[in-house]
Amino acid sequence: MGTDTARETATGATALADRKREQRGWYFYDWACSVYSTSVLTVFLGPYLTSVAKAAADADGFVHPLGIPVRAGSFFAYSVSLSVILSIFVMPLAGAAADRSGRKKPLLALAAYVGAAATAGMFFLDGDRYLLGGALLVVANSALAVSMVLYNSYLPQIAPPEERDAVSSRGWAFGYASGALVLVANLVLYSSHDTFGVSESTAVRICLASAGVWWGAFTVVPLRRLRDRRSTTAPGGTAPGLRQLVATVKDMRRHPLTLSFLLAYLVYNDGVQTVISQASVYGSEELGLDQSTLIVAVLLVQILAVAGALAMGRLARAYGAKRTILGSLVAWTVTIGAGFFLPAHAPTWFFVLAAGIGLVLGGTQALSRSLFSHLVPAGKEAEYFSAYEMSDRGMSWLGPLVFGLAYQLTGSYRDAIVSLVAFFLIGFVLLARVPVRQAVRDAGNPVPTRI
Repeated sequence: MGTDTARETATGATALADRKREQRGWYFYDWACSVYSTSVLTVFLGPYLTSVAKAAADADGFVHPLGIPVRAGSFFAYSVSLSVILSIFVMPLAGAAADRSGRKKPLLALAAYVGAAATAGMFFLDGDRYLLGGALLVVANSALAVSMVLYNSYLPQIAPPEERDAVSSRGWAFGYASGALVLVANLVLYSSHDTFGVSESTAVRICLASAGVWWGAFTVVPLRRLRDRRSTTAPGGTAPGLRQLVATVKDMRRHPLTLSFLLAYLVYNDGVQTVISQASVYGSEELGLDQSTLIVAVLLVQILAVAGALAMGRLARAYGAKRTILGSLVAWTVTIGAGFFLPAHAPTWFFVLAAGIGLVLGGTQALSRSLFSHLVPAGKEAEYFSAYEMSDRGMSWLGPLVFGLAYQLTGSYRDAIVSLVAFFLIGFVLLARVPVRQAVRDAGNPVPTRI
């Protein structure tokens, strides 16, 4: 009996060590790919691609991709929306293939390295090559979305219910920490580009490309530590992307409360993602802030997001993830509403806005991911997270589209930024109406003490 107990204890300790090792490997994909979201999508690419598009514009300020007249200032936002449309076709296909085959790692590797290569290729974005920039953005964004489907779907497999808020929050914290680290290097290179003997344009292109190199290099860590699990779903062929999306949504109709949460997340996260992708354009074009100021502001966001993600993870343990997320949406509403009134050429107030965003950004994302993981039926992780990812980095097409249209119609980025408040208000109302404990039970999962 004593021998059996000792063997069980040793087996439990080994299983715990293996789980912790896999969790640490999982964190490193956030460390790898978050640099793209920070350095490329949030800081450099928006203003730089806009300047490239303006260099290619006609006398009226329009470029003509595929013969369609587009205001140069809206080209970046439209490119983001186009990347989402492509993602809608690809993500459900990748998610279903991963669940049915049980082989997530090869698909994760493919998506990660396609995205990293496209990002590294941004080094060649110069002159008036706005179409090249748009194409690389579409490929990189779509690849990131697919990789995040697979990455997020590991969460319910590597963390038991009571650990998920903490594990998800640590993953986001890792991502924001790496983003801050690389932004410091970016700031040094950009601010001192003359010292390094390169032009300002070349410095920006090096910063863009280095994000791709970083993404590819650190993806090795999760690929070595994560392990594939045998599929628990019936084998079968995978439908084309749109058909697979329809099939996934039909399956989710058997879990209407999961769908209700996803709808709420789709709305409020659309606002979050639009702020992330368009804030630097707002700062440079409307507020007249230089690139160095924008880098410092985003660096402030990254640093505070690490603390915010960990702090909101602790709040979730005390008050539950749902209440904590609702509180963060109130903070988002106040912060973005205040952004409308920021005076131009006033970096200090922009830094205050950045601090407000940073404190709620990481926690909102981390807790939403962990909360959704409780609402996913076993064996459907990647397939359901493909739908989730459309709400996260994928389905967030409406915000950028509205932002771009508002600017195209009014010529004012202030009108564009204030429109985003509606996403947080509507998302709050929708989330408040979701009975999450019942949703967890309906998905066939154990209900945590606090949720």
